[in-house]
Amino acid sequence: MVALVVVGAAGALLTLAQAWLLSRGLSEVFHTRDAAPLGAVVVPLAAVFAGKAALAWLNNLLGQRAAASVKSQLRTDLLRARLERPLDSEASAGGLVTLVTQGLDALDGFYAKYLPQLVLAVVVPAIVGVAILTTDLISTVIVAATLPLIPLFMALVGWTTETRTRRRWALQTRLARHFGDLVEGLPTLQVFGRARAQVEGLRRTEDAHRAETMATLRISFLSALVLELLATISVAIVAVTTGFRVLFGDLDLASALFVLILAPEAYLPVRQVGVHYHDSADGMAAAEAAFALIDPPATTGEVPATAAPAVADAAGPVPLLAVRGLGHTYPGAGGPAVSNVSFAVRRGEFVVLTGPSGGGKTTVLNALIGFVRPTVGDIAVDGVPLSPAALPAWRRRVAYVGQTPGMVAGTIADNARLGDPDASDADVRRALDDAGAPELPLGQPVGDDGEGVSAGERRRIATARALLRIRRGGVDLLLLDEPTAGLDADAEAALLRGLRGTGLAAVVVSHRAAVIAEADAVVEVGA
Repeated sequence: MVALVVVGAAGALLTLAQAWLLSRGLSEVFHTRDAAPLGAVVVPLAAVFAGKAALAWLNNLLGQRAAASVKSQLRTDLLRARLERPLDSEASAGGLVTLVTQGLDALDGFYAKYLPQLVLAVVVPAIVGVAILTTDLISTVIVAATLPLIPLFMALVGWTTETRTRRRWALQTRLARHFGDLVEGLPTLQVFGRARAQVEGLRRTEDAHRAETMATLRISFLSALVLELLATISVAIVAVTTGFRVLFGDLDLASALFVLILAPEAYLPVRQVGVHYHDSADGMAAAEAAFALIDPPATTGEVPATAAPAVADAAGPVPLLAVRGLGHTYPGAGGPAVSNVSFAVRRGEFVVLTGPSGGGKTTVLNALIGFVRPTVGDIAVDGVPLSPAALPAWRRRVAYVGQTPGMVAGTIADNARLGDPDASDADVRRALDDAGAPELPLGQPVGDDGEGVSAGERRRIATARALLRIRRGGVDLLLLDEPTAGLDADAEAALLRGLRGTGLAAVVVSHRAAVIAEADAVVEVGA
């Protein structure tokens, strides 16, 4: 910011030098009726123009560097927030991609154009105004009276533009989300003959986005016209008054030319702020969306409880994990996904979360690993409240298998080794056997997002991955979401033996009778 102020001040001083050289040269030509005096100012004027060009380049460079730095930091923070709380926002994958790429790229307009111009709009009129004041008081009064009208009209137009831009950004995000969902679900839509029916819905979304974009552009062009008209009329008033005073002998020609050359320079930076505001509006809307994801506001009316350190009780020492009064409401939801859940997990215990579908069991599991931040209640690990700062260390102590585990393109062994990159083929084979998948060959290809393996095979591969991570060391807790869904009784029994064989504490979401029968404790969620 300091560099921008210095560059702006230097540019204003060069503008004064340009006006002084031109006014003196033209005045001498008029009085002497000879073009020779212009020769004396050509070289200084060339130097001034070169200096102004260099400062304009430097101003743009500073803005571009600032934009690149801010965009990089925001993208890093966005990805970190998404990794820390992947489910704790309404942003879809398509919306997030649009925000991280096209959305934040619009910050170039803010940092490379709007912000430098805002600095110039403060520095240049002040310096130019002082120069005009030392030359002609009447022109100074006119400039001082008319110049504030431009920011006033800019503010009025800006309020409308801001609202329109936010609506356009929301429609752009909706369009990206709609298109992404359509592509992802295209095979299913094709099977049921509904693919073409979705084209009309996509067209309506695109038409709404187009109409909002054109409405925003209309406001932009009209506001530019208003600002240009105000500046033109203001300069015309200065020109008329100075012209009459030169005619009547109240003002010399050199001073009048100096004022006339400087007057537009006083209005130009302020006018350009209004023009570049529209360039920056998209970037500011994207930045607001990014900040909302990086630091989401607390849910209204719900205040997280303060966890007190746990103490040993009659049942034994301090539990590995203690959950008290946990509840969570997803952004935009009409009610809580889960509420008032309390339980404790001690080392070596096998705890099963069960209850009706949609009761919030998966939400509890996501809260335990930090994928969502509970809106009420608390979680304590070894008697210490689990804070956001402690999440990275806590996750290193947890092995997690979700309902739809992630898979990468490669082989079954490649996916299992995500739990331990140094595992040998024998280690991977043993982990797959313990996960109830002795029939799966290590070299079987796996496509993107698990293509080529069934849902049950995917869960068993992910369980083998978790077992490899446990054997690598440092893991204290297993979190599993429906690990035996889609398995036959023999595979289910083998997987449960493998989980029990780790000797670790485990929290398992399941409806299966065999899993519930294996539990040391059963917690009803949403019942």
